[in-house]
Amino acid sequence: MSDEDEVVHSRIWDEVAEADNPFAAAACYCSGFDVYGDLLGKISWIEYLYLLLKQEPATPAQARLLEGLAVAVANSGPRDHSIRAAMNAGVGGSTHAACLTAALAVGAGQLGGAREVALAMEAWRECVRDLDAWTHRLSHPPREERADVWPDSEHPPGFDPHGASCATPVRQSLTYLANCSPGENLRWLRQSRGELERLSACPLAMTGVAAAALTDLELTPGQGEMLYLLLRLPGAAVHALEQQEYGYKRYPFFKNSLELSDDPGPLTSRGDRQGRVG
Repeated sequence: MSDEDEVVHSRIWDEVAEADNPFAAAACYCSGFDVYGDLLGKISWIEYLYLLLKQEPATPAQARLLEGLAVAVANSGPRDHSIRAAMNAGVGGSTHAACLTAALAVGAGQLGGAREVALAMEAWRECVRDLDAWTHRLSHPPREERADVWPDSEHPPGFDPHGASCATPVRQSLTYLANCSPGENLRWLRQSRGELERLSACPLAMTGVAAAALTDLELTPGQGEMLYLLLRLPGAAVHALEQQEYGYKRYPFFKNSLELSDDPGPLTSRGDRQGRVG
């Protein structure tokens, strides 16, 4: 095996080892920037995320758009399926890692999840701002190539199949993000929302706004899918921690089904139960 075969290839990251320890880094470079020598204290978390994804610094407008999107999707609240999954895990006594894993698993899908965002971004790449192209795609949705991985979507990606009208937070987010976006897709979406909703027979969802924003940021569908998963974790984390604190008896979905008909009682000092023996 040559030395070349033992090298990890990365355009994103490079390290220089410590002189006395080849397993520890003395300097870390992200896309050529010294992370701890130059970036630390001079770059925001959002700007660093963009640098990691794109391997180039964000412009002020790009950073503002990404920061706005991060706030908009950071916590979707208990109505959201992925948040609820984290809450269920938390109140059930799962580890903190398991709570986040539950949120990721549920939030990865095609109903309000990251996969839906990726599919909507693919639609933006194909249709751009051509209403005729959107009309054709919405009336003739593409089929999944790997049905064993993802089934065909049951609704137009980026739209809410259960919505009666476009939710207020979705409209507020679209307005703000369109005003600060360096791209054209969000502004076109704001102008064309009514026609797109008519064509899809569904109101616009937050996933649709996110897809347009991530496309304006010039991210690929794969990058957008990963980033959407990451940006939604804060809400899952805090709701899981809150429900762990409250306990299952204050959790409306568990309290009636978890009442014990024959409670064995608390543990004694020897580790035995004080309840009656059958």
